[in-house]
Amino acid sequence: MLSISLLLVLLACGALAGFLAGLLGVGGGLVIVPVVVGVLTSARLGGEHVQHLAVGTSLAVMVFTSFSSVLAHHRKGAVDWRIVCAMAPAIVAGTFVGSLLAGFIPGPVLRWFFVVYAYLIGLQMFFGAKPAASRDMPGLAGQWGAGGVIGMISSWVGIGGGSMSVPFMSWCNVPVHTAIATSAALGWPIAVSGAAGYLVSGWHVPGLPWGALGFVYLPATLALMLMTVLCAPLGARMAHALPVAGLKRAFSVLMAVMASQMLYSLLH
Repeated sequence: MLSISLLLVLLACGALAGFLAGLLGVGGGLVIVPVVVGVLTSARLGGEHVQHLAVGTSLAVMVFTSFSSVLAHHRKGAVDWRIVCAMAPAIVAGTFVGSLLAGFIPGPVLRWFFVVYAYLIGLQMFFGAKPAASRDMPGLAGQWGAGGVIGMISSWVGIGGGSMSVPFMSWCNVPVHTAIATSAALGWPIAVSGAAGYLVSGWHVPGLPWGALGFVYLPATLALMLMTVLCAPLGARMAHALPVAGLKRAFSVLMAVMASQMLYSLLH
């Protein structure tokens, strides 16, 4: 069981993750995964499957939080549903297969993958690197290929894929606001299929803590979901009042700190 202090840590993490997701359009899973790893490790829960539980829990939280984001973007007419319909089947397949494969990947390997990905995204955000728009969206086969890769990587990191799908669409001359909204719409099937895959892949794994449904840890999911749902709209409202460019750099530093802490635990 989690102590009151650890539950408070999760509530604070959910508030931060929700606020950043609403403010910057990224950050949910990249904040949630390392915090859940730390909480479970402190509580001595999960053993060798701590990383699996953290990623599965992150994806389960996003099932609920990303849905409200999709509705908000849809009401503004910003989602390109043609791209969603083209990419979603491959994204669902890639995420689900990736989450099933994750059950066979050792926890430290998944953690190394997260660390490398977090450093790369942190560097990209700090320097504001963006691919130059140089082509149009590919045909169905190309969108399926991109969707499958985005889904599989997302399933191993515990994110909604926005840090990959937005640059991909921007590279293909999709306007940035449309790319962000469409990425949000693609994040929901990533979350649903990823959470389902981690539930299935961890279903018969022995030694998981009480409250775990496969590789989804329900007490953490509920605490995080409550705060992300409450704080994401606040972040969205503040997006026009705060210096987003500077906050992205600050977030990239936070990502580097979290990745470094996880790297330290891997090396010691």
